[in-house]
Amino acid sequence: MDSIYLLASFWFLAAVLSTILANRLKISIALMEIMVGAAIGYAAYNLHLTDNLSLHADWLKFCTGVGAIMLTFLAGAELNPDVMKSKIKEVSVIGLIGFFAPFIGCSLIAYYLIGWNLQASLLCGIALSTTSMAVVYAVMLEYGFNKTEFGKGVLGSCFINDLGTVIGLGLIFAPFTYKTIIFIAVTISLIFILPGITNYLIKHFAYKTAAIRTKWILFVLMSMGVLALWSGSEPVLPAYVIGMLMARTMERDGHFVRRLRTLTVGFLTPLYFLRAGALMSISALIAAPVTFILLFIGKVISKIFGLYPAIKNFRDDTKEKWYYTLLMSTGLTFGTISALFGLSHNIISQDQYSYIVGAVIASAVIPTLIANKFFLPSHLLEQPILDDQAPDEKDIINKL
Repeated sequence: MDSIYLLASFWFLAAVLSTILANRLKISIALMEIMVGAAIGYAAYNLHLTDNLSLHADWLKFCTGVGAIMLTFLAGAELNPDVMKSKIKEVSVIGLIGFFAPFIGCSLIAYYLIGWNLQASLLCGIALSTTSMAVVYAVMLEYGFNKTEFGKGVLGSCFINDLGTVIGLGLIFAPFTYKTIIFIAVTISLIFILPGITNYLIKHFAYKTAAIRTKWILFVLMSMGVLALWSGSEPVLPAYVIGMLMARTMERDGHFVRRLRTLTVGFLTPLYFLRAGALMSISALIAAPVTFILLFIGKVISKIFGLYPAIKNFRDDTKEKWYYTLLMSTGLTFGTISALFGLSHNIISQDQYSYIVGAVIASAVIPTLIANKFFLPSHLLEQPILDDQAPDEKDIINKL
């Protein structure tokens, strides 16, 4: 047991150092955690200490999995249904283009330029079609864009993009069985019953018992995560839907939202981003850089050429258009999930997995770094913080 505490203290030390470096270098904390994790993984590989990091330990996988679920839930909770209705055309068009452009482009690159077989090429296209909700929401929260009309549009487009990825992975590779039907039926039933049950618990038990709202949310997310895994889907998908269902309720209770963000950003997501970086095999990428570069450039270029013309129809400011485009070019959670699915089902090899994951993680870092450095829509940052946000949340948003 002492080894677990020792390793946990090491990862949180890395998280603290990441925060300090991000502050000094003026870049996103999430990106810095990925880069620090990659550096740790590379150093451990060269020192033959990779096993000591326990990257595949059950406790670490659980914490990082819950981190991805909670971050996705909070992102969904930012999408008020009324706002989404007003942006349905924008998020649908941009989200679908964001999926199909890199899926087609990267599949063709893998098949014709790299020489992979058809199954591996399609899996590659699926993995590189994603937009990283984890990175995008972390950046939105860090700068305060999550409370703006602009940020809600970006988050909505991310959802449609990743929904296309999940559906594509299921249609091409995963069997559609009775388990899938049960999962869909339960998810639909939540639309009608979850808000009512939640509001009842809040009305009769909140502020009287020890954090019943947090316990209830975690119960629902974990239960639906189990059902998603059982059906062949992924736990982060129902988390997004549940977050959207809870958006109105969460809006009415800013203090509760702040506590969930503290739990997620302070404890869970640092482990998630650090582990994601450490899992990338830099040595494999160095050994065959051309494959990695082709996949990375293919993803980003296909996203840009597909998305920028579409985004021009919805945004007028040049910085907003490029920032929107570059954030939609990121990838992480669903990309690594898709790659791991291909590896575990013998669709791709270990080397192909490393190339895909390397391109996915690079797309999480480089486009966001460029976006924040050169295209940050600073005029949106000048908008006042909403009145229902307490000073400690302002600090979280502006100083993370």
